[in-house]
Amino acid sequence: MSKGNIILIIVLMSLASFGLMGFQYYWVRNAVRINRERFDQNVYMALSGTVEQLEKGETSDVLLSSLMKDPVLQESLFEKIEPITFQVQQRSVYRSRPSIVDTMLTDKAPEVSPTFRRILESRGFDMSALKELEMFFAYMTPELASSLFTPDEMAILLEEKERQLSYLSKVESAPNRPNRMVTPVPEVMTEINITDDILDKIRRANLKIDMVERTWNELAAGQKAILDRLDTLQVRELLGNHLLERGIEESFELGLMKDNGEVLPLGPVTDQKTLLQDGIKAKLFPNDILGKENFLYIFFPEKNYHVIKQVWAPISSSIVFIGVIIFCFIYAIKVIIRQKALSDTKNDFINNMTHEFKTPLATVSLAVEALQDPELSTQDKFRNRYLGIIKDENKRLTAQVEKVLQAAALDKQDFKLKIEPLNLSELLESNMQHISLQVENKGGTLEFRDRLKNPTIEGDAFHLTHIFNNMLDNALKYTPNAPKIKVEAFEDYDHFIIKIQDNGIGMTKDAQKKIFDKFYRVPTGNVHDVKGFGLGLSYVKTMLEAHQGGIQVESEVGKGTTFTINLPKKQ
Repeated sequence: MSKGNIILIIVLMSLASFGLMGFQYYWVRNAVRINRERFDQNVYMALSGTVEQLEKGETSDVLLSSLMKDPVLQESLFEKIEPITFQVQQRSVYRSRPSIVDTMLTDKAPEVSPTFRRILESRGFDMSALKELEMFFAYMTPELASSLFTPDEMAILLEEKERQLSYLSKVESAPNRPNRMVTPVPEVMTEINITDDILDKIRRANLKIDMVERTWNELAAGQKAILDRLDTLQVRELLGNHLLERGIEESFELGLMKDNGEVLPLGPVTDQKTLLQDGIKAKLFPNDILGKENFLYIFFPEKNYHVIKQVWAPISSSIVFIGVIIFCFIYAIKVIIRQKALSDTKNDFINNMTHEFKTPLATVSLAVEALQDPELSTQDKFRNRYLGIIKDENKRLTAQVEKVLQAAALDKQDFKLKIEPLNLSELLESNMQHISLQVENKGGTLEFRDRLKNPTIEGDAFHLTHIFNNMLDNALKYTPNAPKIKVEAFEDYDHFIIKIQDNGIGMTKDAQKKIFDKFYRVPTGNVHDVKGFGLGLSYVKTMLEAHQGGIQVESEVGKGTTFTINLPKKQ
């Protein structure tokens, strides 16, 4: 796959991922907005229900107080009042009246007491009828009076009647005067035919009228102070119940704004300004005709938590799915890039291997042709020389093939360490002796600083020897002029630390991340002056990890490289 195709795939997949994330963000935002509006609506409905219940409660309190005080009203409240009909008749009568002198000599007629007057007014009687007490008591029979008045009121009625009868007795028993003049006076008397049933209807109608009037007076008292009309604890309790009915269990702040603008907290309130700006309000007693402007404010500090909780499941699933898609997208891109890099590395390996094999094969081919020459084949000196060349090049080819096969074995973990006690100092000195001649030929120096007190280590002698050989060989190969190689060994608790430092070409930060990959070789341009397949450091890292150790690299371009090997003393 070409680089352009990889870039196109990355761009298209990025656009698709961003589009999906944008759509999910839009959907989540709308879901949160809808749930916030639904929350506000439920809160407002709870407030409205609380206000309505408070207003009904005030009305019912007035009605119940009236019912508790009047047992007769309790019986007649829900009874239907039939139309009241009665007959009115008029007739002429002549009444004898005493003269002025007789009137002056007679005691003053008694008047109705204020207590009895209030009783009659509460029963709806016409007060003009009291001007003729004699006629009033004549019509007020005992049966009618017992149906209209309570026992206590009957006692007052009897006292009034007794006073009237006492007065009439005095008038009748007064001595006759010879000059007394009695003059008959014609009058028109109106007679109203009222039965007991009609009087009972009148009494019940008057009771209902009185109750309605008192209730209306209470309801019209909108100018009363708001705290005199409601119980703050009851308000909070009622509102909490209404919120629970709508599935809202979060804590809330509640405040009462009076008609003068003062805010009275009904419970703990963190900030009154926030309560008024962000809270939801409802007017108290909105049906008052002459009511004051009083409002309830409610604010939920954990409103966002409640809203998010309602859509947490779809939001979480969306986040998980988007995360999975992004992860798969990134992983796929990394795999594509890794495969592209691996393909390039393998191509380089094949080219390098071809070059490495081509030289010994050409040398062997030339030596075989020389041996086939009859003149040279008879000379033992030349024949032995060319046979030696063929043998050396054959060993070289065998070694190269072994490296490739060894890399395959490392991939499959098809190896087994032979752990035995070793002297690390002697092992390092032996490896340095093999390379010392090549260093001297380049005009360089090789220095070993041994600071080991107890150099005994447990490991595989074969693989540890190859590890140090590879490291020293790389230090020599990548130092073109007068190499200065320093090897330092010291102890750190239960580990050995070996540092190998050179003054070679160094490497970039990017190369430092890749040098332990199989087949990777530090680029040297188009000059193929450094031999190898790029398998040495990969082999070193694998073997050190098999020994429970590790390796780190520090390098700077043009200033050299330092490798630090960490090996445990015991396996």
